[in-house]
Amino acid sequence: MSRTALRICPLCEATCGLTLTIEGTRVTHARGDRDDVFSQGFICPKGASFGAVDSDPDRLRTPLVRRDGELREATWEEAFDAVAAGIRPVVERHGPNSVGVVLGNPNVHTMAGALYPTVLLAGLGTRSIFTASTVDQMPKHVSSGLLFGDANAIPVPDLDRTDHLLLIGANPLESNGSLCTAPDFPGKLKALKARGGTLVVIDPRRTRTAKLADRHIAVRPGTDALLLAAMAQVLYEEGLVDPTPHVQGIEELAGELKEFTPEAVAEACDVEAGVIRTLARELAAAPTAAVYGRIGSCTVPHGTLTSWLVDVLNILTGNLDRPGGALFPQAATDKTPRPAGPGRGFALGRWHSRVSRHPEVKGELPLSALAEEIDTATEEGEPVRALIAVAANPVLSAPDGDRLDRALDSLGFMVSVDPYLNETSRHADVVLPPPPPSQSPHHDFAFNTLAVRNQVRYTRPAIPLEPGRMAETEILARLILAVTDWGLPCSSGADPAAVDHMVIDQTLGKAVKEPHSPVHGGDPRELAGRLTGDTGPERRLDLMLRLGPYGDGFGVRPDGLSLEKLLAHPHGIDLGPLEPRLPQPLKTRSGRVELLPGPIADDLPRLRAALAERPEGLVLVGRRHLRSNNSWMHNVPALTGGSNRCTLHIHPEDAERLGVQNAEPVRVKGAGGEVTVTAEVTDAVRRGVVSMPHGWGHDRPGTRLSHASTDPGVNVNQLLDGRLLDPLSGNAVLNGVPVEVTPGAAPESPAVTEKLTALT
Repeated sequence: MSRTALRICPLCEATCGLTLTIEGTRVTHARGDRDDVFSQGFICPKGASFGAVDSDPDRLRTPLVRRDGELREATWEEAFDAVAAGIRPVVERHGPNSVGVVLGNPNVHTMAGALYPTVLLAGLGTRSIFTASTVDQMPKHVSSGLLFGDANAIPVPDLDRTDHLLLIGANPLESNGSLCTAPDFPGKLKALKARGGTLVVIDPRRTRTAKLADRHIAVRPGTDALLLAAMAQVLYEEGLVDPTPHVQGIEELAGELKEFTPEAVAEACDVEAGVIRTLARELAAAPTAAVYGRIGSCTVPHGTLTSWLVDVLNILTGNLDRPGGALFPQAATDKTPRPAGPGRGFALGRWHSRVSRHPEVKGELPLSALAEEIDTATEEGEPVRALIAVAANPVLSAPDGDRLDRALDSLGFMVSVDPYLNETSRHADVVLPPPPPSQSPHHDFAFNTLAVRNQVRYTRPAIPLEPGRMAETEILARLILAVTDWGLPCSSGADPAAVDHMVIDQTLGKAVKEPHSPVHGGDPRELAGRLTGDTGPERRLDLMLRLGPYGDGFGVRPDGLSLEKLLAHPHGIDLGPLEPRLPQPLKTRSGRVELLPGPIADDLPRLRAALAERPEGLVLVGRRHLRSNNSWMHNVPALTGGSNRCTLHIHPEDAERLGVQNAEPVRVKGAGGEVTVTAEVTDAVRRGVVSMPHGWGHDRPGTRLSHASTDPGVNVNQLLDGRLLDPLSGNAVLNGVPVEVTPGAAPESPAVTEKLTALT
């Protein structure tokens, strides 16, 4: 007999509410939850395939431990004992930095990934930290840190109220939005146009989003910062600057941008000067407007400058922190808002990587540097000898996967928390598999800080844990006990609740000492005893809700939020539209928006030098597919095929010049290597540009991805050698990369042959 259960979708950043149909212990159907306060019934193909993702037969069900060179099934106790035996001696002999930690993108999609990695890192004390942020979004964190003093204070476009939206390097009709949590992003763009608003898209590809736009600018890849700088220069030149309050550096910035006239940047950007002036004038003239940039504008040589200029335009036009512009969300689990005033600011380069001396950013080193930190000896410091990978597949997501593949194989010990034996976890000595999403609770800690409407939702597991499974929260808590020296028990039989108790005690201990806290002067033990929830993670959620900006303050505000109140609203609680918040979110040393911070000013000469640069030959850009999320979902038949293909998009004129035929194989060569891929001749890319999707290359031995391996595609990141980075953020340069394309020999894979026939 079937039943239904609610679940927030964890498969992309839109965080849509789902209604699941469950028969026994299996999800048989998923549809949008029409009563969800945020998504209101919207669903995309990924959400509709929740059941197939959840029940993938290749998901690991028990831990794996390497014995005699082979990964074999083991008990949880054996697995955690092996982890402790593998990690702790490395720390004792070589120091904490000899243990690397890699955190993948899926961490921000789970409660466990939000609550426990920071505790793990603090306990280990390692500086060898690498995450997916440095192949994705780190430039935005750096620009926000420098502008606002807080790397996580990222303004988002007020999609429901804006009159003019300019998107650069973003394709939300495929991605569903990123660093901007918005269920039904396509519907919001259509609503913008229906109410008479204007949509402008700047992208070298004619994406689905670009096709919807009133104006599409096919900019030359990698020149986004030049284009935005010229728009800002026009605002100054034509007296159109009407800045947001609480800003310093307006006049100084004018001098720094005076050389970036539309005429000066036009040839480099391949955009006419008149068009650039029109873009600036229309932005300034709109009643409300927002500029929003995403991954295409981050993964370029000037990614941080581009991200900074996105907000510079919002600031100069007065659209930062006002309805219809770009505003700072207020999540229910944010810390208790402190009074406005100067903060500690944001610092870069507090330490450096051992080999290439890359500066630390936000506590992280570039993921591109992971291989060399493992395989290269230097006189300074220890190499990474052991690795903990949590929901990460850097062999496919980082540049030069072949080198990283070899480096991982040379490690003394590796543990991977992953539901699959994939291209990275196959190297692990211990694999700890979390349960499928239907068996996990869900609250979006990170994405609610980026949501286009303030709201709060929580769903408990839709299906009880199967026998032999372990909750992901417990897996990470036990991992912390196994590898860190918190003074807590480290045996496999230790109570994982000790980790949650420790965090709660520390949080309350700080809260009662803060004058602006609702529990100032209280008794931490008494307050901890009042927390509700069936599990440690639920008690931590209750704590964060109660201390948060909408919380009940443990009774100080009777109408405020608590876990008990949230559970009484299974479809969520609407907390209202985004509201102006400045200067409260600012943590700069001045207490103001610092429009021209020193590191930005120091990097502008590099942008000036780019005025004279002209790429020779073809350059590569990436692309997104609606039915996948990086490398996650290529093992689900319902989410592959159709338009979700690993092909090389190439313009017809470039194809003719190079002798490339549609649906025929071509060789693509870059600084990091060469791949053979199927050509797809299309005018959806501008001349001089080729495009391949990210996350493919499922052809390595030793994996258990039965469907993905039948049509593996190729790893686009193998074309990169990892040396090209945005210097301010350490972000990998993935777009605007020079490549060579030549006709190639046909692959022998039957799946590829079938695909070629279908394309023809």
